[in-house]
Amino acid sequence: MADLLQVNDRLIREKCLGPAARLGPTRRAVTLRGKGDGMITDGPFAETKEQLLGFYVVDCPALEAAIAAARDLRRANPTAVYEIRPIALYRPGAPLEGRDES
Repeated sequence: MADLLQVNDRLIREKCLGPAARLGPTRRAVTLRGKGDGMITDGPFAETKEQLLGFYVVDCPALEAAIAAARDLRRANPTAVYEIRPIALYRPGAPLEGRDES
């Protein structure tokens, strides 16, 4: 762990490490998918064609609030599938403003 933290700290100093998070166990995950408000199912059981395109970190007091936030996000992107999982560790990293995304 000490070696990982040294690398983490160096990457922050070099301003190339954004947020880093360790996800909680899959047994505590749920997935929101389907039409309308969607359906909540146990686990992060992605279909083979699905892939991680990005993620949101939302600070919620309980699972129900996280599901409500995911439903709000779905209103803007109704075909998306949202895996909702607790975060076991979160380190904010360095701001990545002004980086060329090309």
